[in-house]
Amino acid sequence: MQFPRFKLGLYSTSVLALLGLASYSVYQGTPPRDQVVLGVMLQGLSQLHYQPEKLDDQFSQRVYDLYLKRIDANKMLLLAPEVAQLEQFKTKIDDQLRGGTHEFLDVSSQLLSKRTLEIQALYRQILAKPFDFAVQENWETDPAKANYPANAAEQREQWRKMLKYQTLARLSEMMDDEAKKKDKPLAAAKVGASPATTSEKVRTPAEMEAEARKRVLKYWDDAYADLLQTDANDRLAAFADVIANTYDPHTEYFAPIARDNFDIAMSGRLEGTGAQLVEDEGHLKVTDIVAGSASFRQGELKVGDIILRVAQGAAEPVSVEGMRFDKAVKLIRGPKGTEVRLTVRKPDGATVVIPIIRDVVVIEDTYAQSALVKQGGRTYGYIHLPGFYADFSGKGGRSSAVDVKNELAKLSKENVAGVVLDLRYNGGGSLRDAVDMGGLFVPTGPMVQVKTSRGAAQAVADTDPTVQYAGPLVVLVNKYSASASEILAAAMQDYHRAIVMGSTTYGKGTVQQVIDLDNAVSPEVKALKPLGSVKITLQKFYRVNGGSTQFKGVVPDITLPDALASYAKGEQESEYPLQWDEIAPAAYQPTNTLPALDKLRAASAARVAASPGFRLITEAADRATTRRKQTVLSLNLAAYRAQQLEARAVNKQQTAAQNALAVLDVTALAADARPATDSTAAKRLSRFLKPLRKDAALAEAVSVIGDELN
Repeated sequence: MQFPRFKLGLYSTSVLALLGLASYSVYQGTPPRDQVVLGVMLQGLSQLHYQPEKLDDQFSQRVYDLYLKRIDANKMLLLAPEVAQLEQFKTKIDDQLRGGTHEFLDVSSQLLSKRTLEIQALYRQILAKPFDFAVQENWETDPAKANYPANAAEQREQWRKMLKYQTLARLSEMMDDEAKKKDKPLAAAKVGASPATTSEKVRTPAEMEAEARKRVLKYWDDAYADLLQTDANDRLAAFADVIANTYDPHTEYFAPIARDNFDIAMSGRLEGTGAQLVEDEGHLKVTDIVAGSASFRQGELKVGDIILRVAQGAAEPVSVEGMRFDKAVKLIRGPKGTEVRLTVRKPDGATVVIPIIRDVVVIEDTYAQSALVKQGGRTYGYIHLPGFYADFSGKGGRSSAVDVKNELAKLSKENVAGVVLDLRYNGGGSLRDAVDMGGLFVPTGPMVQVKTSRGAAQAVADTDPTVQYAGPLVVLVNKYSASASEILAAAMQDYHRAIVMGSTTYGKGTVQQVIDLDNAVSPEVKALKPLGSVKITLQKFYRVNGGSTQFKGVVPDITLPDALASYAKGEQESEYPLQWDEIAPAAYQPTNTLPALDKLRAASAARVAASPGFRLITEAADRATTRRKQTVLSLNLAAYRAQQLEARAVNKQQTAAQNALAVLDVTALAADARPATDSTAAKRLSRFLKPLRKDAALAEAVSVIGDELN
C-alpha cells in the first residue's frame, strides 16, 4: 500500500548526535556505510512508524531471535556452541545500534562465512558415497521439533538424512522413468540396426543411485555458489531488513536491486532489454523475449543464447559467468535510451556482441484482463485483477483503476448480466487505485479510513459521482487477497454493493510508504550511495463501518471451499504483526441493492455440497492437511515407493475426476480479438482463459449472480 514518496531531513552530525551515534569527526572523512544505513533507517522508523519501537533489551531480543531464524531457519548451519556464542549479544544489539557499532553483525557474519565453507565441504563428502536405502530410518523435517546440533557429528547426521531423502526422491523418479523405457523402441533407431540397438539401455540401480546423488550435488553446488558470493553489503541488507521487520511484517529495508524489483512489481514496467533470463549451470540463459521490447526490435538476441559478458556502451565488458543472478541482471537493466552491449554465445558455439538500446519493457500479465462467461442463457463479465498497480515513479505507467474502468466499458458493450471481479491472489498495491476503483461501482462516498498513531482518522473518498457499472457484482477473494484487495472488498461489503465470496482474506490493514535513503543524507556521504530504501508502516486503514481488516481480514458473505485452507498463512501467522482494533464509523450511505443474503447462501451451499469440483477441492485440502502433519519421513526405498504409488493412484483419480468436470463456457471479448499474426498475444489470451473453464469458484460466483437476478 503506497502513498507518494517523501524525503526525510538530512542525515547530519546533529542527527547522529540525536540518535546517540558517533559523529563524523570520529572518522577522518566519510563514516562507515553500515553506520549510515542503519542510523538513517532507525531515524526514519523512530519518527515515522505507526508504532515506534523503543530501543531497549526487549527490542534487542526481538532482532536477535528473528535474525537467527532468518540465517538458519532449519537449524542445520550453526552448531549449538556457536548459537551460545551469539547469545551474548541478545540484549546488546540496541546498545550497539545507539553507539554506531555492529559487533553482533560482525561476529555472526564471520560465523556464517566460516560455516558456509564447512557445510559445502560436508555435503560434498556425504554425497561422494552411495546411500543404503534398505535401512529402516526416518528424517524429522519440522525445524520446530529440532535442536541446533551439539557438535559436528550431530550436524553431519542431520545433513546425511536430508541429503539421503533428496537423493531418494530423485532415485524414485528415475526408477519410474526406467520402467517406462523398458522394451520401448528408440525413436531415432536407424533402419537395419541390430536388435540390440532397438531398445534403450536400462540403467542399473547403482547407476541410478549415483546419478541421483550427482543431481542433488548439483543443486547444492548451485545454491552455495550464490551463498559464497554474499558480501558485506548483502549481510548489511539482511540485518537491516530484520531490524525493520521487528517493527511489523511490512516495514522492510530494500537494497537497491530489491527496490528496483519492488517498483517493477508495482508498475508492471521496467527499463531494460526485454530479455527474460534464467540461471542455468552458472550461465545466464535467455528463455524468452518480451514482444515489442528493445531486444525484440533489435532482433539478434534469441531464446537459448548464453550471455557471457555485459558492457555499458563502449566501456570494458564485465564477465557474468558464475556471477550471482541478481547482480548480473542489475548490469543488464538500465535507463531507457542507454546502450548495453551483450557478448553472447549462440547455440552453435558462435560468439557475437549484440548492442541494444534499452527501453521500457511492459509486463502484460501484471494488468487487468476480462472475459465472458455464458451460463443459463445469460452472459456474464469476468475481470481478473492481479494487483493494484500504479505508476509511483511518474514515468507514464498504467493505473489499475483506469484499466478496470476500461474493462467494465468493454463488458457493458457485451450487455453482460453481471460482473465477477476476481481479487484472488491479489496482494494489494495502490490505496488510491482501490478508492477510485470502488467509485466505479458506487456514487461518491468514503471507501476507507486512514489513521496515524497520533492523529484522528481521515476518510479517503471517491469524489466522482459517475457510476461505471451498476449491475450485479461478485468479488472473489481468498487467503492471499491482501491490503488494497481488502479495502475494496470491505467497501463493497459495507456499501451492500457486492457479494464477497471465497475465504477469509490475509488481514493486512496497514499503509506503507517507500523512502529513498539517498535523499535523506547530506552530500558529504555521496561516496556511500546507493544506500537503498526503507518501506515504513505509517498508518492503519479501517473500513467505513469502523472495523479494521488488520489481523482478522475480510470475512466473505458466502464462504467457498479452498484448497489453500490448510497451509495458506495470513497476518496472524506473521512475525510481530500490529493488532486489530476499531474506530468510529465514517459517514456513508449503503446502497441496499442486495437481495436477502440468507437465501443466496442457502442456494450456494446446496450447489457446493453437490458439486464434483468443490468435492475435489475439499479432498485436496484434506490431503494437504494430513501431509502437513506428517513431518517424519521414511528413508527406506521400499516404504517411500509404496507411499508414492498410493499418492500417484490418488492423483490419477483426482486428474480423471478433474477432466470429467463440466467445462465453463468462457470466451474472449470481441474487443480483445487479435490478428492471427499476433501469436504472442494469442498465447497470452489462451493462457488466461484456459484455467477459468474449470474454475469452480468462478462457476459458483456466476450461479450466485443468476440467483440474484432470479
